Amino acid sequence: MKLFFSILSFFLFSICGKAQICTTPGQTPSTAFPVCGTSVFQQTTVPICSSHTLIVPGCSDQGGAVYEDKNPYWYKFTCFKSGKLGFVISPTDQGDDYDWQLYDITNRNPEDVFKDKSMIITGNWSGSSGNTGASSIGVNFIQCASIPDENRSTYAAMPEITAGHTYLLMVSHFTDSQVGYSLSFKNGTAVITDSTTPRLKSADVNCGRNIIRVKLKKKIKCSSLDPSGSDFILSTGSATITNATGIGCSVGFDTDSIELQLSSALSPGNYNVSIRKGNDGNTLLDYCDNAVPIADKIDFEVFPLVPTPMDNMEPVHCLPQMLKLVFSKPILCSSIDPDGSDFSISGPYAADIFGASAKCSGGSTKEILINLTTPLYKQGQFTLHLKQGNDGNTIIDECGVPTPAGSSINFTVFDTVSADFSYNKIYGCSVDTIQFSHPGGNGITEWHWSLDDNKTSTVQNPTALYTKFEKKDIQLIVSNGFCTDTSFQSVLLDNFLKADFTAYEDNCPNEPVQFTSNAQGHILQHQWSFGDGAQSSEESPAHTYTQPYNTKTYSVNYSVTDSFGCESKATKPIIIYSSCYLAVPNAFTPNNDGKNDVLKVLNAIKTEKLEFNVYNRWGQLVYKTNNWKTGWDGKVNGTPQGSGVYVWFLKYTDRDTKETRVLRGTATLIR
Repeated sequence: MKLFFSILSFFLFSICGKAQICTTPGQTPSTAFPVCGTSVFQQTTVPICSSHTLIVPGCSDQGGAVYEDKNPYWYKFTCFKSGKLGFVISPTDQGDDYDWQLYDITNRNPEDVFKDKSMIITGNWSGSSGNTGASSIGVNFIQCASIPDENRSTYAAMPEITAGHTYLLMVSHFTDSQVGYSLSFKNGTAVITDSTTPRLKSADVNCGRNIIRVKLKKKIKCSSLDPSGSDFILSTGSATITNATGIGCSVGFDTDSIELQLSSALSPGNYNVSIRKGNDGNTLLDYCDNAVPIADKIDFEVFPLVPTPMDNMEPVHCLPQMLKLVFSKPILCSSIDPDGSDFSISGPYAADIFGASAKCSGGSTKEILINLTTPLYKQGQFTLHLKQGNDGNTIIDECGVPTPAGSSINFTVFDTVSADFSYNKIYGCSVDTIQFSHPGGNGITEWHWSLDDNKTSTVQNPTALYTKFEKKDIQLIVSNGFCTDTSFQSVLLDNFLKADFTAYEDNCPNEPVQFTSNAQGHILQHQWSFGDGAQSSEESPAHTYTQPYNTKTYSVNYSVTDSFGCESKATKPIIIYSSCYLAVPNAFTPNNDGKNDVLKVLNAIKTEKLEFNVYNRWGQLVYKTNNWKTGWDGKVNGTPQGSGVYVWFLKYTDRDTKETRVLRGTATLIR
């Protein structure tokens, strides 16, 4: 695609009202040519047209050129073995500029290629002329529109395609001429050639019994079908095949449905139709030129014109409010009264019909939907009856034969079910037990419990044990094979019990130490043992320790008992110092003799947010800490400092008063 300067781009690329809309078969995604990897596809002319702008990743969102399906042809193929796809588009006139884009249309409407960016695999829109395609020398991106003199690559790297996926290749002829090109698939590792043999699948006759409708197991090329019908032989001499028509061939290139016109109607009986080489020199060929084998045949039976029976209903489900009848032959939609008056229902309780509908194709349908006023909710055996409706007839098949009034079909409805359940909680100290119960009834045969904590059960009344005391989310699904119901409940196990408390770890003698309970649960009793022989049953007591000769650690035990008689315990250490007088020594001797080896704050028991800094005589910081229990060992970065006087600075918050205090002093390092 040639890129012109922006001052001309709108004039040259705008397609609004400028070009013929693409309608020729093969020039739209829905009418794409089916192609095969074994043959070179020759396109001798390219009709001038354009219908859509295109999404080109990395290009159309950058401004400049307008990308469109200009003079396009579309090609459809299926991948049968995953691998890299290689192909070459070779213009008849090597001065022509061709562009292309590849799409994955698996399970998609082909027309979605114009709006869904995710379907795009790769492409090339270089402004250079000559051959283009996907090869090993191609670039690993979509080449945008370019100026011809730039000689941008006309090849993209071979894309990976996946077995079972269906693809569309669009070839756009940027040059406005009727000169064509050839398309060949080669050098890749992917296989897009279908090697399976096409065969006949089924055959039946129309109501007049003068047309045989043949169905094939795969599509064949319309061009391989001889219009005279010479590709087929009918087993009887009472009628001959006069012509053959491929369904859809007038607007496409392949078909799997063929109608054979007969010279006269067939009498009731058994027949077959077989394949032979036609007057065109071949049998039927698929798009990979695989032939339907000579003598391949299919049997069919011609029946007398009899009413189409009302004998098949899709299985009904729980609480049905719609019934679906399925017929062996198409029913004329015009014979179905929309008010549902062609039908009635009898059973153990009233069931009213308020309408009937069908999804019609060509004026007929094989399915009729019957809508009920209310769902059928209780068990019972019902009968659907056919009668003459308000339109003056019953239902009539495509051959004009009415299904007799009085026809009927039976069906069974089962009870609805309820998954509502109850439970009983049995509390324990280490394990809780929940007994779940469902009443059953209404033919329930299946129970599926989700009991939280990765527990499940399929019995009617399970019992579950829990060691985590918290909310449990319970789900039950029940079924009687016809109806299903689901119920959810949250069960709270509220007997969680945990003893816990807080207190300052460091404390002064002869001052009350406050113990605060943080216990959880339905607590009836508190019991404290302070480690010095004293006890308390208060929830959050205060206790005063006498002054020890040396700093002493006490183990404080706290236990709680709940309303279920369960007990929980917690133990924490409490340190009682012999003195709470805060001081900093005026000298220290870091000689590792275990005495006065560090300079630190003493008895800073009631301090918070402590900062202790030490400076040398030149005002340089030699030590800092926020922990009063650690001190300076007289070294800086492992190097011993000289003897002399050092200045210390102490700042802290009083734990009781919350006042900030600042102290300064000196200490002598002695070596």
